[in-house]
Amino acid sequence: MMELAFPAPAPVTLPVSGSAARFPVARVFCIGRNYRWLPDEPQPSAMPAWFMKPASAVFAASGALPYPADTTDYCHEIELVVAIGHGGKNIAPEDVEARHIWGYAAGLDMTRRDLQQQAKRVGGPWEPAKAFDHSAPCTPIVPAAACGHPRAGALWLAVNGVDRQRADLSGLLWSVPELVAMLSRSVALAPGDLVYTGTPAGVGAVAPGDVVTAGFARIGELTLTVAAPQNAAARATFS
Repeated sequence: MMELAFPAPAPVTLPVSGSAARFPVARVFCIGRNYRWLPDEPQPSAMPAWFMKPASAVFAASGALPYPADTTDYCHEIELVVAIGHGGKNIAPEDVEARHIWGYAAGLDMTRRDLQQQAKRVGGPWEPAKAFDHSAPCTPIVPAAACGHPRAGALWLAVNGVDRQRADLSGLLWSVPELVAMLSRSVALAPGDLVYTGTPAGVGAVAPGDVVTAGFARIGELTLTVAAPQNAAARATFS
């Protein structure tokens, strides 16, 4: 038996819709934008940029969303989340849905926008802006066996009942199979990986007390109340 220097942390997991099972989270890959933010924006010739968040940033999207430290510009980004069930390297796009996707969810890529802008100005890393605690709330994973592989449907987010983001999944500039294939050319994907597939226009800041509602058609909806960290002790655990 392997001897550990101290007890290993509990694995990060998400609920599975319609089941008592839990989905074990490995890594979180996030795709930049991937929707047209302007009506006449052309189809890009290069694949989008991507970055990562730690698994510890993920939590089941309900209840309180702590307002993080070190920012005055805390922004929401609603995204379709793809859950990988079978990993691989150099995956062909035509194999992604049939062999590699386990399920889907809706999630938020929460961002400390002021830190992101600072990083852009000096060419610094995005981790301080993106990879902080509670920055990747996610709805329960819906197995692809139950929902199929969505290619259209409303993706939306509102703050205090006012729409901020609304788009259709058919508006993705790069499709889910293309995104998963792209990632697999750079890093071997593993079971439990989550892929946040990009956000439509309308991202904006939230403040303590704001109620954020969001979701994706037929897959999942969430409601979160933005709270100061000290008022969100219930979110101190990640599983």
